Amino acid sequence: MKKKDTTTYDVIIIGGGPAGMMSAITAAKRGLSVVLLEKNAKLGEKLKITGGGRCNITNAEFDKNKFLKNYGDSGKFLHSPFSQFGVQDTFDFFESVKLPLVIEARKRTFPETQKASDVFKVLKKQMDKAGVKTLVNTKVLKIRTEENEIIGVKTESGDIMGKNVVIATGGISHKETGSTGDGFKFLEKLGHKIKKPTPDLVPLATEERWVEKISGTSLSFMKITFLVNDKKAFSKKGKILFTHFGLSGPLIINSSKQVKDLLYEGEVTAKIDMYPDTDLGSLEKTIIKEFDKNKNKDLKNVIPEISPKGMLPAFEQLLPKNLLNTKVHSITIPERKMILELLKELPLTISGLMGMERAIVSDGGINLEDVDMKTMRSKIHPNLYVTGDVLNINRPSGGFSLQLCWTTGFVVGNSIEK
Repeated sequence: MKKKDTTTYDVIIIGGGPAGMMSAITAAKRGLSVVLLEKNAKLGEKLKITGGGRCNITNAEFDKNKFLKNYGDSGKFLHSPFSQFGVQDTFDFFESVKLPLVIEARKRTFPETQKASDVFKVLKKQMDKAGVKTLVNTKVLKIRTEENEIIGVKTESGDIMGKNVVIATGGISHKETGSTGDGFKFLEKLGHKIKKPTPDLVPLATEERWVEKISGTSLSFMKITFLVNDKKAFSKKGKILFTHFGLSGPLIINSSKQVKDLLYEGEVTAKIDMYPDTDLGSLEKTIIKEFDKNKNKDLKNVIPEISPKGMLPAFEQLLPKNLLNTKVHSITIPERKMILELLKELPLTISGLMGMERAIVSDGGINLEDVDMKTMRSKIHPNLYVTGDVLNINRPSGGFSLQLCWTTGFVVGNSIEK
């Protein structure tokens, strides 16, 4: 028979992700007794798959004000937390535990080893070194209160008592890793307002099915323009990836929040410019030159010479079949203009956002006005703390989610009174 845990811990942390682990390390280093509860069989399941398994630890923008602009309207709430633990502190922390970082394109920062599993290993080692007690396969059913004061948690295997409780359960993206919104339910029962989560950083679905023919093809540098009811909304340049359902890649993922808002206004379409740094006239001259060189070839055999790699199946779907089998020397000016238009304004209709199962990040969570952001403490319950994705903060991909975990996790661990 399992022996009942009669210890009253200084801190109970619910959730063994990056925010929970950082909270645990920081609190335990200060001499607090800490127990971390994880419902999975292992800690850090989502952390291990971040950044495609490489772990985009942070973004190397060291100017706090510039960094916080990436969190939109929530940025004004984050000045105090980021003054306590910012990007430089993240670099210093990981360097101190012998995990050097490297900075890549768009200031995205990864472990030098390029392994998310190594990030997890150093965090777990620091937890063990600091004396954090870890209980896996421990599902929390509710937060226990007595006369409106939090006294601990009820788990499937019994009660655990604690002077302070930290909710670090994450959002609801990647449910397969255990992020099922438990923390939101706990907070609502304790009287907090919760914004219902929706997919935030997520690929886009298109009506056109020809994208299936080029699934896996990526355009490393292009411009996409989104329109609502045929009126231009916004444009962005960067990398996109065609998938069997539509569009993905960093540029698309980071545009999805804006596109989601546009979908409420009307029909959303997109135009992809595959040569954003080449004007129409110059591109037409390039095409004419290629046509002159290959005038006796069928058009379908020349398309790869004038379009990005992997795009031929798209042209085979979008151009008339008889045109593809026409000798280049017989292509008329209007037909050449049609090809030019596809290269500069490849049309797509956005049917929606992919669901939560494909979301990198979900929005929603506890209203920031319910939280003392200097300490990450609940304004309703003085011994309740929240951290990471439980907070209702929108952010782009590129290291901003994990930095939020490191920052708020540190603030929690550093704020809980002995």
